[in-house]
Amino acid sequence: MQKVSVKCEDIRLAYGDTPVLKNVNIEIRPGEFFALLGPSGSGKSTLLRLIAGFNQHQHGRLLVDDKDVTGLPPWKRNIGMVFQSYALWPHMTVWDNVAFGLVERRLDKRTIKARVGAALELVGLSAHAGRRPNQLSGGQQQRVALARTVVIEPQVLLLDEPLSNLDKSLRVQMRQELWSLQRRLGITTIFVTHDQEEAMTTADRMAILDKGVVQQLGTPAALYDYPANAFVAAFVGTMNLLPARVSRRQAGSLVLHLDGLGEVELPADPDTPTAERLMLSFRPHSLCVQAADAAPDARYAWLPGIVEASEFLGEAMRYRVRVGSHSVCVDEPHRAGLSAHEAGSAIGLGLDRTQVRLLAH
Repeated sequence: MQKVSVKCEDIRLAYGDTPVLKNVNIEIRPGEFFALLGPSGSGKSTLLRLIAGFNQHQHGRLLVDDKDVTGLPPWKRNIGMVFQSYALWPHMTVWDNVAFGLVERRLDKRTIKARVGAALELVGLSAHAGRRPNQLSGGQQQRVALARTVVIEPQVLLLDEPLSNLDKSLRVQMRQELWSLQRRLGITTIFVTHDQEEAMTTADRMAILDKGVVQQLGTPAALYDYPANAFVAAFVGTMNLLPARVSRRQAGSLVLHLDGLGEVELPADPDTPTAERLMLSFRPHSLCVQAADAAPDARYAWLPGIVEASEFLGEAMRYRVRVGSHSVCVDEPHRAGLSAHEAGSAIGLGLDRTQVRLLAH
């Protein structure tokens, strides 16, 4: 199967006076598993349907394999889409559902038989070919929808939140199967989800959308470790954000004033915003926790805190800690025999300076 690229160049789309997509520029590489991630109403499903041909943009270009497909109807784009609802024909067998697109294309019976058989084998449903959708589990129905899509040999595979109807354990299994199937086929795949875990565990790269604007694009690790702004920081994983004011700038470092906490010195780099008001961002697991009266380790920047509440997560104890006038989330690795810090107790929080990101307020 030929691997193709998908490019969105300056895409703008509005419904009446309401802008939905605003100057979207994304290049998806040939054979890439790419995720569109964002909250409800961010424009991710609209963009997916635009690529499929169900929506039409008012400005910009959409290129598949470097060919502008902007004016082409869906049936001429050779793009396959798996919908959130699976959209299977309830009166047809699994075999007939998968064969439907090939029959519509008027392929000969021998070709249809060979391709449907191969598609069902690919998704592990050869033994269920004679069943109807209501005789299948949710995961099996999803596999039928996938087989029906890949059997037409599309250039691009679009997945519109295909796991949202499944329970958690089945979602984990199916996303692993999706990833494995995509790797075997080598097909360029675009996956829409609001679930950050799904995106981060499957995608080669992903784009974060909010209010129709691409906030950041990159690998899951890059977006997690180096968020471009406070929205991305808070949306991808759990992030603590503390407002700070620049007291003074020094060679290679900043001294920041935190309300109710005093000053803390952190390293600066060329990407550090030049604004006087910044957001201090850090992940819950990047903090070191110790008793308030313990000797501070000079490797960390220390903040005093009061434990407000705790949750046992198994691999970690998660604390909500009052720091100045703000609450932060802290994860302390759990070990058998480790005593939890009680609500109301004073603790010290050590900030690993290398893990702190400074963002525009």
